[in-house]
Amino acid sequence: MQEYRYELKFIITDDIAAVLKHQLAMVMELDSHSVAQDYSYDIRSLYFDDPYSTAFFEKLASEEYRQKYRIRMYNGDPHPLMLECKHKDLYFTFKEAHPISMHDYRCLMDSDFDGVDGSDPLVRRFLTACRATPLRPSTIVDYRRLAFTYPLSDTRITFDQDIRSGRYATDMMDADLPTFQAIDTGQMVLEVKCNEFIPEHILSVLESVPLCRQSLSKFAQCRTRGVYY
Repeated sequence: MQEYRYELKFIITDDIAAVLKHQLAMVMELDSHSVAQDYSYDIRSLYFDDPYSTAFFEKLASEEYRQKYRIRMYNGDPHPLMLECKHKDLYFTFKEAHPISMHDYRCLMDSDFDGVDGSDPLVRRFLTACRATPLRPSTIVDYRRLAFTYPLSDTRITFDQDIRSGRYATDMMDADLPTFQAIDTGQMVLEVKCNEFIPEHILSVLESVPLCRQSLSKFAQCRTRGVYY
């Protein structure tokens, strides 16, 4: 059974981020997949939406129950690519994920859904949505993440900076993809995730700086900037 998690998001300044990173580094560990001390990894996600931009407008309307599909890769390495479905239920989230091949990715980009390996239930649901809704590639989101973890309550705190998106481009394999900035200079996104509660010593660190929780989506932020900027 899939476990829902709490997820809180904040937009913070670089100065506040520097203070938090220093303090959290003393009580949490870097994500085990981190490639450096000052950041963990680069993320590129390709989000899917229908012709009516349902996923985008559901987010703008703060619908309590929603989901969106994306394909994600790390550090520019497509081996593997991960097909993911992010579910939102009030303050709770959970994510389904399954690796897909480059062949499957190319088939999806060409709308050749019969060519995709549909042996996994998540992939089958996604293919059904692609055929029926229909879902199509919508928005690319790039950012650099620093991630801290703590085993109690599976606590995870991430700092996402240099959030960018390609304007009208949807091939996430394009290494020369032109991108535009999707968040104001001097800001980044702080995400706090846990299963049941935030451990007290970590909570005290977070409460040591001013934080204002926001209903934020990097996908929607990139879509908004792509339309109006």
